[in-house]
Amino acid sequence: MGGVDKGLQLLEGRPLVAWALERLAPQVDEVLISANRNREAYAAFGHRVIADEYAGFAGPLAGMHAGLTHARHDLVAAVPCDSPFLPEDIVNRLAAPLAASRVDATMARTGTRIHPVFCIVRKGLAPHLIAFLEKGGRKFDAWFATLNVAEVAFDDCAEAFANINTLEDLKAADARRT
Repeated sequence: MGGVDKGLQLLEGRPLVAWALERLAPQVDEVLISANRNREAYAAFGHRVIADEYAGFAGPLAGMHAGLTHARHDLVAAVPCDSPFLPEDIVNRLAAPLAASRVDATMARTGTRIHPVFCIVRKGLAPHLIAFLEKGGRKFDAWFATLNVAEVAFDDCAEAFANINTLEDLKAADARRT
């Protein structure tokens, strides 16, 4: 998005992060916002803001590491701020396989496409993630390939996983909503 903070870009006059929080917050006991800049703006949403602690830019996995480090619960759900129309039951659906088996993490899938940044990860995996990062790993799907991960189908609401990566995507989403 040309260097702008994606989560603070407006869709129908509201920041993208507000859309994600509106859907996610009722589904969880604790919300942590991963942000490395504009921390005061994110703090205004009323949730704890955490920054990457892993040295060197490790992308979204650095945010996951910070979440696993700071979360007060054994399971950590993660969603990106650039998908404003999250399913209202995403957490329950992603959590189901974790309760019934020895799964390390779960991730969303629509059709044959996986969405690894929409996931739930066991907090105890923080050391495993550090080891992966230390070896140069930077992608969720590559990390998940080293774990026992269950894919959860969301074919009934595939459009919820469309993300907004460019200002053009944002304008198109805004036009579709109005």
